[in-house]
Order: sequence, then C-alpha cells, then structure tokens
Amino acid sequence: MAGIRVIEFSHMVMGPSAGVILADLGADVIKVEPLGGDHTRRLLGSGAGYFPMFNRNKRSIAIDLKSESGIAVARKLVDSADVLVENFRPGALEKLGLGPERVRETNPGLIYYAAKGFLAGPYENRTALDEVAQMMGGLAYMTGPSGRPLRAGSSVIDIAGGMFGVIGILAALHQRVKTGAGAQVRSSLFETTAFIVGQHMAQLAVTGAAARPMPERISAWAIYDLFETATPGEQIFVGVVSDGQWAAFTNMFDLGPIGSDPEFATNAARVQARDRILPTVRTLFASMTRAALVQQLEAAGVAFAPIARPEDLFDDPHLNSNGGLVDLTLDTGKPIRLPALPVEIDGRLPAIYRDLPLAGADGVAILNEIGVRAEEIRNLLDQGIVGGVDVRDAA
Repeated sequence: MAGIRVIEFSHMVMGPSAGVILADLGADVIKVEPLGGDHTRRLLGSGAGYFPMFNRNKRSIAIDLKSESGIAVARKLVDSADVLVENFRPGALEKLGLGPERVRETNPGLIYYAAKGFLAGPYENRTALDEVAQMMGGLAYMTGPSGRPLRAGSSVIDIAGGMFGVIGILAALHQRVKTGAGAQVRSSLFETTAFIVGQHMAQLAVTGAAARPMPERISAWAIYDLFETATPGEQIFVGVVSDGQWAAFTNMFDLGPIGSDPEFATNAARVQARDRILPTVRTLFASMTRAALVQQLEAAGVAFAPIARPEDLFDDPHLNSNGGLVDLTLDTGKPIRLPALPVEIDGRLPAIYRDLPLAGADGVAILNEIGVRAEEIRNLLDQGIVGGVDVRDAA
C-alpha cells in the first residue's frame, strides 16, 4: 500500500487497529493526536498494551483541534489524504468541520472510514464498547456458562471491527481506481458481533435448537476437549474431527478395545459413545508427559494445543523463527517484541519500518510535506497549535 496516505483521528483499539493494518501493509499512516498525546498512551491495567500494539509504523502529529488554526491544519492534512480513519463518538468530527460531506468537497476521492458502535438504525447514537457489543450480540452468553455471561479474553470485537473496516477501505480504493470517486465506509462493534455469532444463529435454523454456551455445548466430535497430563495443573487440548483422524489417533495411542472396535469407525457413533471413549483417553493422557503427547499427536496429524498464556508467546519457537514477533521500543526506551500482522505475502510477514511514534514527533516534517510555509510552522509551534516531542528542534 505504499503511496496511500491515511490520516487517522482515533484512540483506544478499533480505529488504531484499522490504521496499523494499513500501516503494516505500507500505507503512510499519520496519527493525529491531541496536544500532550493520545490518552491511550497513559492507560493502566488491561489498557496498558493498547498503544504499543496498535500504533507502530505510523507517524504522529499533535494538533490543538479546539483552535481555528488547528482545524485549518487538520483540513490541509485531510486534503492530502487517500483515506481518513476515525473512531470518535457520532458527530464529533462533524462538529469540527471534518465530517465526510465537508471534507469531500475539497477531496472528492477521499475514502472516509468511521469505526462506530452501531451502523444505521435505532441504536446508532448509543455509546458502545467492545464489552457492550459482546453482551448485546450474544458472544458473552456463548463464552461463559449459563447465567454468567463472560467477555472474551481480548478486544476481539474492536479488532475484528477494524479488520472489517480495512476490507471496506480496500474495496473502496479498488472502486476509486475505476470511478475516481471516494466513498464513505463504516464498520461497527455490534454488527461485527452479530456476524461472529451468526454460526450459532444458523445452528438454530438448521437444528431447531438454540446453541448452548460453549462450556455446556454438545460437541460435534467425541474427542474435542481439554485433558490433564502427568504433570499436575498442566493441560492440553485435543480435537479428533474426522474418521481419518480417528484412525490415525487409534493407531498412535493404545485405547484398548475402544480403539479397535469397528463400531466407532464413524463420527456419529463416537459422539453417541463419548461417555465410554473419554474416560479411557483421559486416563491414558494423565499417564503421559506433555512433551510425549505433543510428539505423538503431531505425528498422528490430529489437532492439539498445549494450553499457553499470552506471556508464553514471547518464547514460542514458531513465532521466533518466522518473523512472527517484531521489535519495538516503548517511549520509556524499553525494548518490546509484539506479534506481526498475521498475513504472509510472497512468503514474508510485514515488518517494522517505523518504531512506535513519540507524541507529535513528526509534526514539522508532515507540515512541510503538505506545503505549510516555514514562517507559518514557527507560528503554529509558538502558539502551541502544533506540539509534541522534539518538534521545535526539528523546526
């Protein structure tokens, strides 16, 4: 996506996730921050990882958007762009004169992407969060046991919503090649959640029975479970999901009469006999080390997963062998490694070509690029309209 300029007015996760995907793919993404920097930089607890994960490969300019001069700079930036990304509350950019109709008067080829809580409809102006969408959209119900809806353990809806936004942006850019016209693209948390749980809605249509929460689901396979190993507290997930995998599994592991019984040759028969099959498998696995299980499961070609924590991924041999972790530097100077964009193109994962930006550090260079004269740049800095780390030195 080299040659595509993106102006990003966003914070938290959904908008920045769309921006980082475009940036990792080579677009010039300019993050517009308030003076002092995006407040996401200073979140604690579960929010402490938001900024470093979703803002690499971007440049930063800090602008006072409460001033007329700051708005003028922002409009000049948008006029230079191919794509605008924003995820603020409905109407926020419109009040600043940066709504889609206004900015496309001077930049008719602009792709204007808005990441929102809801698409058009009765909920459109409600405030939404990832957790709100998961609760409203049925994902939390499916994740926790009955009566205990549980948010998924990551910002999955924010991230997936940003991904759908990127899909819309790419489609609009492709359309622009043919028509020359820009487009308005929106994606949302609620509709993204509905799409994700659509398989459960379809299950009701197909079977006549509503889907049960995942901890209580009726499995489609006889072996699709967590198992204890010989080491106390150590677990491994194993899924045997075809008749061929069952044959390979029973050739690898001695299940006694169950493994050789032709009655269990079909998946349907095995599902009906889960209460006979699983105790045998559990007893066998509980006598083995995880290393031995992994070796034999991999040789059998069945699906398996040792249970890991996020911090275990720093040392994962696969991620460390293929560029799956990229090197970044926090604004404290501390080095960190984080997951790359999980897309190979011609056998390569996207790399880091810009470290995490310091707030506003690219402001002067960006103003020069969009044709702001040196004297005006000095005035913007002197008046505190544009600010950030080291910008005065750059001037």
